[in-house]
Amino acid sequence: MPRPFAEISFTPTVQAAQERYGSREQMSRFQSSGEDGFIGLNEVEVAFIEARDGFYQATVSETGWPYVQFRGGPAGFLKVLDERTIGYADFRGNRQYLSVGNMNGNDKVAMILMDYANRRRLKLWTRAKILHHEDAPDMLDRLQLPDYRARVERAVILTVEATDWNCPQHITPRFTEADISEVVAPLRQRLKYLESRLAELEG
Repeated sequence: MPRPFAEISFTPTVQAAQERYGSREQMSRFQSSGEDGFIGLNEVEVAFIEARDGFYQATVSETGWPYVQFRGGPAGFLKVLDERTIGYADFRGNRQYLSVGNMNGNDKVAMILMDYANRRRLKLWTRAKILHHEDAPDMLDRLQLPDYRARVERAVILTVEATDWNCPQHITPRFTEADISEVVAPLRQRLKYLESRLAELEG
């Protein structure tokens, strides 16, 4: 059975490119080695998704132009609602509404979730639905982040059609402020101790 993401992504033109550059035979075996359709997010994927503080999402306009946007927030603002559904509270931004407008015309959304520090990358193929407070107040309450000072304008609910873990080969490690603070905390404690000992000796 075809892997769900390959079934979506390995179009005739993609397969032609694979043929030209010598990977079609390998990709054909890879393509036929999966499950019969997407069976749901596993535990590793759920944990990875819920730990992100941002992601990239791509939508497509009526004129065929793709638009890639970074969506950020506190870690965990992208929530797993069930094994096939994720969602997030859409905070007020620059009021261009490019992604929202594109989703209303074409519900197909591709997402890339990054863990730069550990060089991991999860790709998601999804279908989006926009919900407003008057449509689904319970869902907006579920996605709300009470401690985050940002105005929620709507909810974006994404049905996951396929996933794929991408190769880490060319991911440059990057670290958040929290990552660095954790690493340097023992050094700061040691420095504080040495400064106090020095003050005692000088006194």
